[in-house]
Amino acid sequence: MSASRRQDIKALKEALTGGYPVIAIETWEEDATVATLQAFFNSAFQGKGSFLTWDLQSGLTDTITGEATACSALEALEKVQTHDRSGFFVFKDLNASLENPEIQRRLRNIHYSFRGQNRFLMLTGSSFIIPGELRKDLILIDYKLPEPPEIASILDEQIQAAVRRGSVNNLTAEDLNQATISLKGFTAAEIRYSLNKALWGRKTIDREILSILQDEKEQLARKDGVLEYVRSMESLEDVGGLENLKEWLVKRRKLFTPEAAKAGLNPPRGLLMMGISGCGKSLSVKAISSLWGLPLFRLDMNKVYSGSYGSPEGTFHRAIKSIESVAPAILWIDEIEGGISSNTAKDGSTGSHIFSAFLTWMQEKASGVFVAATANRIDLLPAEIIRKGRFDQVFFIDLPNDNEREAIFRVHLKRRGNNLADFDLPLLSVATEFWNGAEIEHVVEAATIEAFHRDTTLTQDDLYTIIRSTVPLSRTMSEQIKFIKSWASERAISASLSDK
Repeated sequence: MSASRRQDIKALKEALTGGYPVIAIETWEEDATVATLQAFFNSAFQGKGSFLTWDLQSGLTDTITGEATACSALEALEKVQTHDRSGFFVFKDLNASLENPEIQRRLRNIHYSFRGQNRFLMLTGSSFIIPGELRKDLILIDYKLPEPPEIASILDEQIQAAVRRGSVNNLTAEDLNQATISLKGFTAAEIRYSLNKALWGRKTIDREILSILQDEKEQLARKDGVLEYVRSMESLEDVGGLENLKEWLVKRRKLFTPEAAKAGLNPPRGLLMMGISGCGKSLSVKAISSLWGLPLFRLDMNKVYSGSYGSPEGTFHRAIKSIESVAPAILWIDEIEGGISSNTAKDGSTGSHIFSAFLTWMQEKASGVFVAATANRIDLLPAEIIRKGRFDQVFFIDLPNDNEREAIFRVHLKRRGNNLADFDLPLLSVATEFWNGAEIEHVVEAATIEAFHRDTTLTQDDLYTIIRSTVPLSRTMSEQIKFIKSWASERAISASLSDK
């Protein structure tokens, strides 16, 4: 049993021994929660009390005799209040009706009548919004999703079952750890469903199952709506230049491991990459996911503010809770200034509430969620976001220097199967001075299309033709770029090594 699960059970046990008459249990694992309550009941009452459950479909059910009575929530609460035996009374669907004044009155009456009577009313649900009238009459407990030790135990159990059916297990310790991370955020039942899907009919159990588990992770994010699961195929080798940033990331690669925790090292909290558009910020975020082997989720602030998923504040809090449930993970907030900026901080409305909530969460969040934020309009970022304690480091990503432009050409030419010996990379770098990485990629792609149209191999002249016909961003937005560089020079660390 994981430390987190032991803590959940301890909190439940303390609520019972403290005599709290009404206990709300926030859980996605309804069956596991009821099983835990049943075990407590058996231990405490030795078969002498009552264990009743209620839900919208079955009504009130005596789990000992199996007798069921169809009734509404109000009727069930009245029956429970007048029940003449001590015991546990578990209501499964009442969380959606807590705003009902009649339900509130019944719960308050039960609170008064159950005190000191060895009778306990438990409410279970995936989320609770406790009305002000009930906040003094019940205690709220969180029964969390399975933690890595519990997931690893289920994973081992399922693999052993597959081996007994004739499969050969070729998973390494690193593969097993990656599978465990991929299954974080699922209920125990969902973990078994996913593993059944991944393992069934396989003669060899190898790394291929990881992609199937990633499919399940993507499905989890799609059901949430606001968070988007991003599959990252990019590696640090796909990022041209930015050596200071790469070095920082490589040094923190192992900080999410148990070995780092034993050494007293905490995982990094977050990274803010600000700078000029098209210079590799988004690509770098995806490379972090591949390097660290952590799932990547993108939070779209436009969806948060749209209202399509409920109130913006509620949507933001739900997204934060969702990412914490799948940790360790990377939360990617692209163009953070669009949703959390100086303007939203001052407007006194929804934006300021989300801004305040984000700052508080960044300061106090539990380890395991790494926030990778990118920004273009860096002048809109409030000082509160940039200061230490929220992000571990703030990097400025400038237009690529001479060496970096060579590296970017090398990445894109090689990716398209070209022989690098056929190209003079230093000359190409000189020809594209003050260009960003996206523009260099466009040159290679457009020249490749022209060569393909002629049914010939790509040549240096093809690249020069596209270069001559392209106007780079640095020319059309020179004043803005100058301002960005001046603003960032005293507020951020350069992501690039100097080429001087």
